[in-house]
Amino acid sequence: MSKTGHRRPIAVVGPTATGKSDLGLDLAEAVGGEIVNIDAMQQYRGMDIGTAKLPVDERRGITHHQLDVLDVTETATVARYQEAATADVERILASGRVPIVVGGSMMYVQSLLDDWQFPATDPDVRAKWEAVLADGGVAAVHEALRRADPAAAATILPTDGRRMVRALEVVELTGLPFAASQPVVGDPRWGTVILGVDRDTADLDERIEKRTDLMFELGLVDEVHALIARGLRDGVTAPRAIGYSQVLEYLEGKCDLDYARERTFIGTRRYVRRQRSWFRRDHRIRWFDGADPNVAADALRVVDSEVL
Repeated sequence: MSKTGHRRPIAVVGPTATGKSDLGLDLAEAVGGEIVNIDAMQQYRGMDIGTAKLPVDERRGITHHQLDVLDVTETATVARYQEAATADVERILASGRVPIVVGGSMMYVQSLLDDWQFPATDPDVRAKWEAVLADGGVAAVHEALRRADPAAAATILPTDGRRMVRALEVVELTGLPFAASQPVVGDPRWGTVILGVDRDTADLDERIEKRTDLMFELGLVDEVHALIARGLRDGVTAPRAIGYSQVLEYLEGKCDLDYARERTFIGTRRYVRRQRSWFRRDHRIRWFDGADPNVAADALRVVDSEVL
């Protein structure tokens, strides 16, 4: 039994740079928990600075799961994460401790908490649309998706080539719109208490800018150099991560370092707006201001009230 008697998982979600990691650690200490990462890019070994991964010595001795589980040459998939993280959550619960799911990767959150059943995949169909993406870029797959499923084309970010490829694959295999394969938001698995962390937009933009500058000061360029030697350019998902893709362009002579830094900041800010829009649609989330010094105490009161 946990320190407070709480046994249901707790999820701490929301936009990047709002303070989710600190709140997750505070809650883990209070209820006797273990952290289950739900940030897609933090799954990669060696992608530390650019993902703001907590160093081991800042984890307060709390066990973390789903960090450093992939090489940069491997493809991060929602399906793989769902299977592995589900096993982690159930193992933690069985041990009498509390899973604290922390992160902001939107579809990963939905896959874990809504038990998303994924449509089948077909390597040949996937390869066909991957080839369209490689040959014609995101504009080509966006146009193909617009013809096949206008609703999906209107809702998927037109720069998200990988998700458009997946949508085209699902539409071709099922004969149904991509939306038909999406999960329905209902009662969260395991009765998970879902907490959201956000901040004032101006405050958050300032934090993102400072975080971006710090990443470059701490050696993001050197980190990418080291990852190139480990096959970063051969990966599908890792080299597309915000910060890493911009530094790769710099190292390839396509831009200067200041431009790479600026594009990293802009890309992160844009991603934050998408996260905010996505999570705010989920009526189950109880929201907190990450700038509030009492956020941990207030969140714990909500957690305790959900148990009673």
